[in-house]
Amino acid sequence: MKRFFRPVEKDGSFKKPSLSSSSSGGGGGGGEAETKGKKEREDPVKFVTWNANSLLLRIKNDWALFSDFVRTLDPDVICIQEVRLPAAGSKGGPKNPGELKDDTSASREEKQVVMRALSSLPFKDYRVWWSLSESKYGGTAMFIKKQFQPKKVSFSLDRKVSKHEPDGRVIIAEFESFLLLNTYAPNNGWKEEENSFQRRRKWDKRMLEFVQNVDKPLIWCGDLNVSHQDIDVSHPDFFSSAKLNRYIPPNKEDCGQPGFTLAERQRFGNILSQGKLIDAYRYLHKEKDMETGFSWSGNPIGKYRGKRMRIDYFIVSELLKDRIVSCEMHGHGIELEGFYGSDHCPVSLELSKEEREPEACS
Repeated sequence: MKRFFRPVEKDGSFKKPSLSSSSSGGGGGGGEAETKGKKEREDPVKFVTWNANSLLLRIKNDWALFSDFVRTLDPDVICIQEVRLPAAGSKGGPKNPGELKDDTSASREEKQVVMRALSSLPFKDYRVWWSLSESKYGGTAMFIKKQFQPKKVSFSLDRKVSKHEPDGRVIIAEFESFLLLNTYAPNNGWKEEENSFQRRRKWDKRMLEFVQNVDKPLIWCGDLNVSHQDIDVSHPDFFSSAKLNRYIPPNKEDCGQPGFTLAERQRFGNILSQGKLIDAYRYLHKEKDMETGFSWSGNPIGKYRGKRMRIDYFIVSELLKDRIVSCEMHGHGIELEGFYGSDHCPVSLELSKEEREPEACS
């Protein structure tokens, strides 16, 4: 059969460093990939995060507009959440979260669609790392321009283990001067159940442990599934009183819209303070912005029309605070302009270049 896409680079087969994604390399079967070769001269400074709400659907329906956005902004790194592409591996067999599934005719066709899109400009200037779920759920991707070479890429909040997080929720790229963490945080849900409140509490506990133990300045981005303050939602009273089928949780702090319960917001605030972290967008934008101040928007039809939340972030270490040049949300209005088919819009961060100490003469 004629190939419509380039062969996928396997884990560890690092070519010339570049920030673009013409291959689905990276994760492979293991949990981390270490780069080899010369030390990179510069680290990335321009970043985009976006919950695509199915990368395959975005490619089929909205890719031209998103491609124009990427061309214009020209980010060094693109972090994607909810790629919703299944991991490689046969039904009932072991899975490879670092590779796209291609063992059935349907999955091969879907992989070809994805790889053709990523083999075209501007995306062929990036290399891609995947962390995928066993099904069309969750999953993350990180596109890094080929001119930048991370020292190591890993896929778990426990950086000592060589495995991926369940549902492909984490990708961590280590650069010379910082760690870049891309996460798709689990939704809190509505009930006191193992896959709802309990799952989110465990996640937040692990995130707290992670930020307290990082050994470099941190840039943490993604769909964090929490709105920290009243200013971060369009209608605080609506979200605070939201219920599912009239169910009321036993604890008052767990009441309300997932992502805006008091318990989640307090835990998130504690993660920021204990990790000495700054919300880059709120650091620059102090006032509520009803037009462009939210990253998630409810369905334009129904009771969630016009109801919006800021749940996609760039969180940076206080040590990087003075390097923040801009942090912007690129969607606006209740008709989801600039969302490119998703219910989330892209968010960008730009840092000033790090001033390096000149090397001493020998």
